[in-house]
Amino acid sequence: MKKLINAIDAIVDESCEGVALAHPELVRFNREPRFLARAATPRAGKVALVSGGGSGHEPLHGGFVGMGMLDAACPGEVFTSPVPDQMDAAGRAVQTGGGVLFIVKNYTGDVMNFDLASELLTADGIEVRTVLIADDVAVQDSLYTAGRRGVGNTVFVEKLAGAAAERGAAAGEVERIAKKAADAGRSMGLALTSCTVPAKGSPTFELGEQEMEIGIGIHGEPGRERAALAAADEIVERIALPVIEDLGLKRGERVIAMTNGMGGTPLLELYIAHRKLVQMLGDRGVTIARTLVGNYITSLDMQGCSITLLRADDELLGLWDAPVHTPALRWGC
Repeated sequence: MKKLINAIDAIVDESCEGVALAHPELVRFNREPRFLARAATPRAGKVALVSGGGSGHEPLHGGFVGMGMLDAACPGEVFTSPVPDQMDAAGRAVQTGGGVLFIVKNYTGDVMNFDLASELLTADGIEVRTVLIADDVAVQDSLYTAGRRGVGNTVFVEKLAGAAAERGAAAGEVERIAKKAADAGRSMGLALTSCTVPAKGSPTFELGEQEMEIGIGIHGEPGRERAALAAADEIVERIALPVIEDLGLKRGERVIAMTNGMGGTPLLELYIAHRKLVQMLGDRGVTIARTLVGNYITSLDMQGCSITLLRADDELLGLWDAPVHTPALRWGC
């Protein structure tokens, strides 16, 4: 294993420190308990958005801390949930009287620990609401979840709810937007290679030279099937069609589309994949109203990609277009 690291037990802290040093105008790093928060204090009464999860999925979540998205992110160890003390401390640090909204991917450890943190904050009179992201259409249950996994739609929910909070919406309205976005988005991905967890030092799973895993999870969880390697257009069809069908997209509808890299896929290849996605949706009379192509929710150094589609209306598109300024996502500033 060749990795640009110093010590395995320092990876997450040193990475968080690097984010804060690279973007001091946006992000500050609290080392103990560990969280990243907006450098500027949110205005009084703003709903505070807090998310988090295991590290190894960068830029999720720390890369989305800033104006128009998250107020704080709580990174766990690699592929490991953060602990309740992190979310409790982060929530207290960024709340200014408008309440806290937790955005939680549907993994058993994340759900349990965010729930415990919610209880701690609520006991001290801080209003907490939680929105669960469960958008992966590949499998119903997995090694880490009861129900669908939370994956790419997390980025969309954080952006849309963040825009609502930035505009001054009350807690109930921000929660409504977050739930609307969570319900409107679906994802599916595939792996061409495994990822390598630093603490393990070897691939998480084995794939043959001419094999791919369809419907892989972001921690390397098994997908729907292992299949023979195919051309890019066929691969995109195999992961995009279940997303389109699950959403029940109809002619005349609009979507926000993300062609996402898993960490080890060149942008050259992601644009080839996105080209096919545009063709598929166009053939069905579905308009891609907004687009992301790149690495937004990854799995360390895994080669592969995922497709996320979110059914969009004027309300959600208006929130999507609202200014955002984070390390990994910025426009309109």
